[in-house]
Amino acid sequence: MNWKEEYKSFFWITAFFVFAYFMPIETETFRNAIVDAFALAKWYAQKHVLLCLVPAFFIAGVIAVFISQASVVKHFGAKAKKWKAYLIASVSGTILAVCSCTVLPLFSSIHKRGAGLGPAIAFLYSGPAINILAIILTARILGFELGVARVVGAVLFSVVIGLIMAFIYRKEEKEKAEAQLAIPEIQEDRPLWQTTVHFFILVAILVFVNWGKPDETEGFWRVIYANKWYITSLFGIGLAWSLIYIIKVKKPYVIAGSAAVIISALIFHDNPTVPFVIAIIATGVALTFSEGEPNQWLGETWGFTKQIMPLLGAGVLAAGFLLGSAEGNGGIIPKEWIYALVGGNSLFSNFFASITGAFMYFATLTEIPILQGLINNGMGKGPALALLLAGPALSLPNMLVIRGVIGTQKTTVYVFLVVIMATISGLIYGALF
Repeated sequence: MNWKEEYKSFFWITAFFVFAYFMPIETETFRNAIVDAFALAKWYAQKHVLLCLVPAFFIAGVIAVFISQASVVKHFGAKAKKWKAYLIASVSGTILAVCSCTVLPLFSSIHKRGAGLGPAIAFLYSGPAINILAIILTARILGFELGVARVVGAVLFSVVIGLIMAFIYRKEEKEKAEAQLAIPEIQEDRPLWQTTVHFFILVAILVFVNWGKPDETEGFWRVIYANKWYITSLFGIGLAWSLIYIIKVKKPYVIAGSAAVIISALIFHDNPTVPFVIAIIATGVALTFSEGEPNQWLGETWGFTKQIMPLLGAGVLAAGFLLGSAEGNGGIIPKEWIYALVGGNSLFSNFFASITGAFMYFATLTEIPILQGLINNGMGKGPALALLLAGPALSLPNMLVIRGVIGTQKTTVYVFLVVIMATISGLIYGALF
């Protein structure tokens, strides 16, 4: 009998029993926390999964199947020039409107394909930290200085954290690099431009379908928002073309799926989410009944979904229980405590903002109105930047999934580095401004 495993089972059974025995269900705070946990999960499912995560899973599948291991190794692995690998990884977030959870399948995919730990970590941080929409809104709503500090800090963070992680685990990375150097150059079957076009179309769909509503009632950004579904539709036509001529999906399935999307768009023209869901289903069906790479693409997409979604669900429930939802009555930790603890520019206030932001979940762009509310309630400028640098890049669901990809120790080191660097940046920014 494996007593270690038996003791582990005994611990979890005992822990659940003690929790159930002393569960304070009679208190209003506990009941509100339970409601907020499910409210956050409901909001996440309604607003984030279909429009953000599902496209991200398909993009991750593209990386896993159509971007060969040799190509990933070439740009992010041992054979790549370090400056080039970190440069690409650190600015990649500017084209991806993703949050700390949506970036996970993409990170998991490039890590699986052989990317070095340093560049992969730089990509993991930069993805949600510096997407172009968040930078623009930060500068417009929270102030130009804070917007500039966010983008500069995020780019430097991604590179520095990646370099530190690579240095700490240099022995492991050296062995990985030596194995990669022994791999001969492999000729790509598909021209790079074709894979790039297909990837760009999927990223564009992800960006425009999640385009947030600006405060202005007119202007360029308002025009983009007002027409985002028409723009998404144009890229949807491009996707149909790409499926047929680049991915080589059977033409009848693509035509039938496109017809179903068009019909649903005419019927449900007031609810664009319906044709978008039909498009996802049609794409899945077309890939299911195709052979070779298209079917492998669907398999990899489903593989990332199975790996990540259960952990995300558990993490979102836990985050809602502890910290509450945006429109609820609050979690177990009172909001008043948070407001009281992040005023001024002390070491403690910056550290508390960093650690709180690291465990909270922020969907793409939601950190801005939340931070605006905190600032209006007396939050200091330093802690505001600290939360901006730690919050969007980390979350409790994010940590659970990262642990499943790179292990507990590396995840702990990564979270520690993000929190410490965010704290230091907040102190410096608060002293200067």
